[in-house]
Amino acid sequence: MLGRRVIIEAFLRWIETAKTGDRARAANALGRAYLQSKMTVEERAAAEMAMTFLLDDPSPRVRLALAEAIAWSPDAPRSLILSLAEDQPEVACHAVTCSPLLSDADLVDLAARGNGATRMLIAVRAHVTRPVCAALAEVGDEEELLCLLENDGAAISSQSLKRIAERLGDCCDIRNLLLDRSDLPADARQLLTQHVSNALVGLPLAQAAIGLQRLQRISREATEAAIVSIAGDIAPREIPDLVEHLRLNGRLTPSFLMHALCAGKVDFFAGAVVELTGCGERRVRSILATGRMHAVRALYESAGLSRDISVIFVEATMLWRDAARKAPGSVLGNVCGRLLEKFRHHDAHGAVGELLDMVEKLHVIEQRQSARVYASLAAA
Repeated sequence: MLGRRVIIEAFLRWIETAKTGDRARAANALGRAYLQSKMTVEERAAAEMAMTFLLDDPSPRVRLALAEAIAWSPDAPRSLILSLAEDQPEVACHAVTCSPLLSDADLVDLAARGNGATRMLIAVRAHVTRPVCAALAEVGDEEELLCLLENDGAAISSQSLKRIAERLGDCCDIRNLLLDRSDLPADARQLLTQHVSNALVGLPLAQAAIGLQRLQRISREATEAAIVSIAGDIAPREIPDLVEHLRLNGRLTPSFLMHALCAGKVDFFAGAVVELTGCGERRVRSILATGRMHAVRALYESAGLSRDISVIFVEATMLWRDAARKAPGSVLGNVCGRLLEKFRHHDAHGAVGELLDMVEKLHVIEQRQSARVYASLAAA
């Protein structure tokens, strides 16, 4: 026992004058001996003291050699791992990426206080827990979050994915990685469509070629169509979150609601009416599916629609019911075409005119799609 303590004390005296390469080899050997050799309590304490002394070595090569020896082990001294994790990146990389001794709290603290290199090391750990992912989503920059999104071992929650979309959805690479994920929540997907829309409107070439006002209108209509498409594909449990998100962002406009109704996105449309009226979901669905015209109109007006607009919504609802019974595969074309026929001679102006213009555009889109299908079948 005494002999080994003497050896360690001699090591500390020797290391003060040894060359860098010799010190690095000695640091690595000491770390491996600590983990692999049988030592008494006093010997281990002395070895730990020697390794702690090496944390102040002026050469990063020495500290790196120590980190390479002990960072991977659950039996390494935790105090050393914490210190190595805060060293310069080439030294810290082993501790931050490999050490099982770093808790979620340690990693969250490192993410908050460290630089981009530290956060990137955290993002590429074999397993990144939800709390750590949440911290990175909140403070990470583009490169760190790209690493996190590409890491199959990262448990990124829906809320963290949304936060990344909010913060960095305007970055093309991040946006593409998010959109490729099957677990991306619908409200985050809608945020990304808005980022794409904003990017299009901001293009000087597009503004020059099309004109800013027309470009904004095209962008708005494309975004609306994308949201309706998203709404039709999401799980029922996601609908309330998406509806609330759209309401808070002023997206639940009469035009948008009519688009959803004509397109047959009934579950989403019902969720939007529930949100706007405060009525129970079962009652809303019952009125939409079987309610008489006066009950349907009262429901829509309680959602904030004016009388002249609610009349159009009531008619669209009745047409949707009829179309769904007769030809569920072509609800959009049936509802839009018949709705336009019904209100052909209506004195349309203001909000009513805008609503019917949107319905007409949907009808044109459906006609063009039907023509393409017909031509494809004829050519087969």
